[in-house]
Amino acid sequence: MVSDLDEFENKSESQHANRLFYLAVPPNVFGESGVVIKKVGMCTTGWTRVVVEKPFGRDLDTCNELLKSLSEDFDEEHLYRIDHYLGKEVVQNLMLFRFGNPMWEPIWNRESIESVTITFKEPFGTEGRGGYFDQFGIIRDILQNHLLQVLTLFAMEPPESDDADSIRNAKVEVLKNMDIITLEDCLLGQYDGYTDDPTIENKDTNCPTYAAIRCWIHTPRWEGVPFILQAGKNLNEKLVDVRARFKPARSLKSVQSFSKSLEHSELVLRLQPNPSLELHNNIKTPGLSFSPMKGKMVMNYEDMPNLSNPDAYTRLLLAVMRGDQGSFVRDDELRRSWEIFTPLLHTIEDSGVKPLPYKPKSTGPEDLADWMKVMSKSDASLKSSL
Repeated sequence: MVSDLDEFENKSESQHANRLFYLAVPPNVFGESGVVIKKVGMCTTGWTRVVVEKPFGRDLDTCNELLKSLSEDFDEEHLYRIDHYLGKEVVQNLMLFRFGNPMWEPIWNRESIESVTITFKEPFGTEGRGGYFDQFGIIRDILQNHLLQVLTLFAMEPPESDDADSIRNAKVEVLKNMDIITLEDCLLGQYDGYTDDPTIENKDTNCPTYAAIRCWIHTPRWEGVPFILQAGKNLNEKLVDVRARFKPARSLKSVQSFSKSLEHSELVLRLQPNPSLELHNNIKTPGLSFSPMKGKMVMNYEDMPNLSNPDAYTRLLLAVMRGDQGSFVRDDELRRSWEIFTPLLHTIEDSGVKPLPYKPKSTGPEDLADWMKVMSKSDASLKSSL
């Protein structure tokens, strides 16, 4: 392969050649691949960049091993740890939407927002891949990386500038101010028939196929606001969204007669399907009635067919070629994310706790609605202590 590269580069009229290596390989051979690239694959006239695909380990210890093996061969500037959720249009729009519109920043905080829920749903199960999935589970597969990345972008403070390090510094600060997640903060589920997958050898597995967790971010902006991350397989729909629920409106004399029937206003950022930005507000029911109803203002990406909207990997690979690391995961960011989740993962595996069963194509475990009602309440005691 390297000789082919040399031959191609020698035929080129350009005096500079760049090399990009994409390691879509198991993490246990990241180190070996890095050694080979470092020994015979580095470019001598331009840049060399290495894209690393998840999983980035199973816990903090294995993550540190991977980081060490790669850092022995490459500086951080050479490495691009890819999480394709950071390339999705709505996620990439978060910063401009939030900081580029003056109405949002004054209410993007605990004074106005009651809770934030980030949801991932798939309408299918393991589909013959249960043997692989059972080694990781839904928390490692979705929550510790994809949803946590979205959370950091939503919750971060305004970065000092728009360069890559400033953005990633702001994301790391969110993670530093998060609690370690415990089993008491979780609801775990496993859909009926999961172990019927012939590729799953352990028929008594307690691997969760659904998980909801509550997180706290101890900053002046978010103290007391619960962030809920939930993800599951074989649920009732395909959906990924961020839902910020605003606190109830302060009743005015003119609306006191129906204030009890007012619903929460919500900002919904939908990643899939049909990416969109939605604002759900209370409005008057059309006609002669003055009763409130829920209205929705929508910016739907499907309504803009003339605009190019490339997929996430296209965006991210272009960013690699441009040398822009802002949409990639830095080593300290990755390490801290595992510090937050590793104790929970070890507790689940060591204690043998059994996830709650749920029916395929349902919304999840039966206790979910009650759990959400309790866990999505803001912590008034934390707020009053500030």
